[in-house]
Amino acid sequence: MREIIMAFQGEMALKGLNRGTFEAKLTKAVRHRLEDLGEFKLRTAQSTLYIQPQGEDIDMDEAFRRVSKVFGIARLSRAAVCDKEFAAICATAEDYLGEALRGVKTFKVEAKRSDKTFPMKSPELCRELGAFLLSKHPHLRVDVHNPQLEVMVEIRDFGAYIHGPKVPGPGGLPVGTSGRALNLLSGGIDSPVAAWYMARRGLALHHIHFASPPYTSLRAKLKVVALAREVSEYTGNCMLLVVPYTKPQEYIRDNAPDVLFTVLMRRSMLRIARMVAARTDLQALVTGESLAQVASQTLAALACTDAAQDLPVLRPLIGMDKTEIVAKSREIGTFETSIEPYEDCCTIFTPAHPKTRPTLAEIEEAEAGMPGLAELEREAAENVEKIPIRIGDDPEL
Repeated sequence: MREIIMAFQGEMALKGLNRGTFEAKLTKAVRHRLEDLGEFKLRTAQSTLYIQPQGEDIDMDEAFRRVSKVFGIARLSRAAVCDKEFAAICATAEDYLGEALRGVKTFKVEAKRSDKTFPMKSPELCRELGAFLLSKHPHLRVDVHNPQLEVMVEIRDFGAYIHGPKVPGPGGLPVGTSGRALNLLSGGIDSPVAAWYMARRGLALHHIHFASPPYTSLRAKLKVVALAREVSEYTGNCMLLVVPYTKPQEYIRDNAPDVLFTVLMRRSMLRIARMVAARTDLQALVTGESLAQVASQTLAALACTDAAQDLPVLRPLIGMDKTEIVAKSREIGTFETSIEPYEDCCTIFTPAHPKTRPTLAEIEEAEAGMPGLAELEREAAENVEKIPIRIGDDPEL
């Protein structure tokens, strides 16, 4: 008996995205997830990706966990493979699912015969395999409507497959099918969730983080590294770019109206992110902003922020409330890291009463009074620290 993972591909209806591109990106994403676990043979057929381990000591539990987070997969299962002979199918079904059958009271058998040369038609295969399993587990009864366990058998060109339970995949599009972008990753709850949503729509992402030592600590930076690693289980390998932002931030603090500080800082960050994105051919910026969540996220403030540079700014959380964002952060596994109490440069120097309806004219007037800011931003963009983020890396720097 050989065990494999079968990943059933999802959405392929996007205009301009053909099946070959979809499957190539999906296969690449899965291969990257598994490369440090051992050798796997991957092939696609009939909208399914077959993932077959090439060694006996591969951790299939970990492999399945990683594959279950790959965007583009609608559902997946582990499966045992055997010869396309009825006796072998019966023996494999009992070996693979016998323990699970002993733990339930109801079951049913489903069969799909893609290989029409197989002599038994699907209803006959269901009936005969069901009878065999009942003979091995007389406590069971058949429930075709709501079984506790479904035994699924597929007869395909390459062999017979006996599935374990199917589980939902994350859906969406394979990372890289929709372009490349730079995600502004803070130490908070929102930005990792924003990265997840945009990666699910096929964006390949790198992250940029603004650090302001000594106001922000090494622990704060390590927290962001941890968040990038947690998100990478969905987005794949990436680069975390850490910007030394102390000098531009202090300059804004010392030379601009206090009530405009946050919007001026956000504009400055976007300009730096734009410079960094240009060097790596990234086509958009991603932020975790939600409309009216804080003073810098009012419609007027966002309009002023967007005017600072010319790349599209994607805000997947814009219409979500905090409860929804927190729920998603818990689901994807970033919440506990996000709430660790280490400071973020976006929260230092925050004015007590920021202006919620700034105008672009007053923002530009304030920036005209800071002639040295552009050079400080350029220096910050040129001195980013590059931290590779790879799935399976040791969590310590």
